[in-house]
Amino acid sequence: MRDTTAAGLRRLLTAGIDGSLGHLRELDVDAAADIEAEHRRDLTRPRVVVVGATKRGKSSLVNTLIGVPGLSPVDEAVATAAYLDFQHGPEHGVRAHVPGLEEPVRLGLGDLRDWGTVLGHLPDGMRPPRRIEIQHSAPLLRHLTLTDTPGTGGLDPAHAEIVMDAVAGATAVLFVVDASAPFSAPELRFLVEAGERVDVVLFALTKIDAYPGWRTILADNKGQLHTHAPRFGSAPWFPVSARLSELVTTLPRDAAPEPMGESEIVALQRVLVDLAEQGHLLQQANILRSVRSEYIRIDQDLSDRMKATDPERVREERSRVAARRRAESRRWSLTLNTETQRARVDTYKRLLSYIARLRDHFGERIDQSTSADLAGLPAEVDAALHALSVRLSHDLELRFRRIGATVLAEVFQPDELQHVLRGINARLRHGLGLRRRPDRGGSDGAKVVVSSAGVAMTAGNAVTSIAGFSIPVAGVGLGLAADAYLDYKRRLMADRAAALTWFREVLSETRSALGDEIIHRFTDLQYALTLALDEAIEQRIKQLDEHLADIERSLAEEKAERARRREALNTERDGLRTRIKQVDEVLVQVCALLPAEPAGS
Repeated sequence: MRDTTAAGLRRLLTAGIDGSLGHLRELDVDAAADIEAEHRRDLTRPRVVVVGATKRGKSSLVNTLIGVPGLSPVDEAVATAAYLDFQHGPEHGVRAHVPGLEEPVRLGLGDLRDWGTVLGHLPDGMRPPRRIEIQHSAPLLRHLTLTDTPGTGGLDPAHAEIVMDAVAGATAVLFVVDASAPFSAPELRFLVEAGERVDVVLFALTKIDAYPGWRTILADNKGQLHTHAPRFGSAPWFPVSARLSELVTTLPRDAAPEPMGESEIVALQRVLVDLAEQGHLLQQANILRSVRSEYIRIDQDLSDRMKATDPERVREERSRVAARRRAESRRWSLTLNTETQRARVDTYKRLLSYIARLRDHFGERIDQSTSADLAGLPAEVDAALHALSVRLSHDLELRFRRIGATVLAEVFQPDELQHVLRGINARLRHGLGLRRRPDRGGSDGAKVVVSSAGVAMTAGNAVTSIAGFSIPVAGVGLGLAADAYLDYKRRLMADRAAALTWFREVLSETRSALGDEIIHRFTDLQYALTLALDEAIEQRIKQLDEHLADIERSLAEEKAERARRREALNTERDGLRTRIKQVDEVLVQVCALLPAEPAGS
C-alpha cells in the first residue's frame, strides 16, 4: 500500500532524488552539478508562475486572485514586457531589476504600467527591466509569491525567453487559456517545454462569462492534453471569470455569492494556498522532474551512438544531404527571397498603419489644444515616436523569427537541425553585428533621430530566438532630433496651424527614415541567412564525411569487438530506461498533492 502522506512522500522523494542524482553524476557530471545546486537552494516562499498566450486574461486573473483590481497592468493592446513578482510586504512598493544596474530601481505602484509594459514610458536611456518585484499586503501573498509573465507560446514570441526564465524558478505553474478557442499548437509546445522543469501544473479557463459554450472548449482542451501532452491529462481545471469576481465589490452583500460562485476564484485561491503549504515537497518533485529530463536527453544520445555503429546509415544520410544540396539550393534561396520580400512589405504596411494612427491622434489633439497645451507638443511627439520604435522593434523580431523558421523548414529535416544550429547562431551574431546601421543624427537639420544602437529596446542587441538559435536584432531607437525642438521654438508655438504643419513634417520624415531602416534590416537578414545556411549545409556534409571516415576505420576492427561495443551501449541504455521508470513511479505518487477539480468543470 502506498504511503501518500506528506511524510511518506517526503521520504519517497528524498530517496528518489539521492539515487537518481547519484546515477546522473556517473553519466553527466555537469548536468548533475547544476541540479544539485538547485537542490541545495532554500525555498523561502513558494512561487506560483502564471503563464499563457497574450490576451488570455492572465493579468486580470492575477489581480483578482490578489484582490487588487488594476494592480498588474491590463491592456489588450499591450503585452507585459517583464515578469512581475507579487510578494507580501507590509508597505507597498516596487523594485525594478534593470540589466546593467547593480541596484534595483525603486518605484511606486503607479509606475507599473510605464515600467512593466512594452509601450511604457521609461526615463531617457533606461533599459527595460527584466524582472519587477511588487510588495503588497494582500492576504494571498502571505502564503506565496505570484508571478505574472509576458505572453508565450509563439503568440508573443519576443518574450518567450523571459517567461521560461520565470518558469525555471517556479514551485508550480498556473497555465491560463480562455474560453474563446481550444489550445493552439504553440501553447501546447510551450506547455511541454515548461513541463520539463516543473512537476505540478494547474489550468485556468478564463472569460467563461463571455462564452456560454465554455464547457465545450474545456472538453476539447482536455482531449488535446490526453493526445499531445498526456502527462497533464489528469491535471485539474478551474473555470473562472475575473470580471464576475470584480463585480462582487459593486453588488449588495446578499447578491455577492452567486457571481463569486460562478467565477470559482475563491476555490482557486484556496487551492493555491494548499499547494503553497506543500511547497517543499513540490520543490523536491521539480528536482526529480529535472533529473528525468536529463535522463531522456542521455537516452537519446545513447540511441544515436548505437545507430552510429552502422556505416550504412551514415552513408545514406551523407548521400541524402549532398543530393538535397545540389537539387534544392535554388529552392531554398527562392524561399528566403520570397519570405524576406513579403515580410518587408508587411512590416512597411504596419509602419504606415502606425503613422496613420499618430496622424489622426495628434491632428485631433492639436485642433483641440490651447496655447499652454501646444507648448508641450514636442515632448508628447517624442514620447509617441519612442513608443512607435518599440512597436517596430517587436514587429521586426517577430518577422525575422518567421523567416528563419520557414527557411529552416525548407532546408533541414527536424532530426538534422541539432547539427547546424550552433553554426548558424554564430554566423548571424557576427554578420548582423558587423552590418549594424550607423546612427542617423540631427546635425544635418533632421527632425527625427533613428538609431540602431537600441535606444528603445536595450543598450546593445535585442536577441530573438528562432527554432533553437538566436538572431541579434539591434533595437530601433526613434525620437525627435535637437533641430526639431529648435525649429518648433522658432515658429509660433501658440499657432495651431503652425504646430500642425511642424507635426506633419516630423511625421513625413519619420515615415521616410523608418522605411529606409526597414529595407536595411531585411537586407541584412537575407544576407546573413544566405551565408549562414550555405555554410551550415557544407559543414554538415563535412561532419558526415568525417564520421563516415571514422566508421570506415572501425570496420577494420574485429566484428566481435564492434558487437561488444554495441551490446555495451544497449546494456547502458536499458539500465537508464529502468531508472526512468523508477523516477516515473515516484512522480506518479506526487499526483496525490494535486487538488480535486471543482464540481461541474
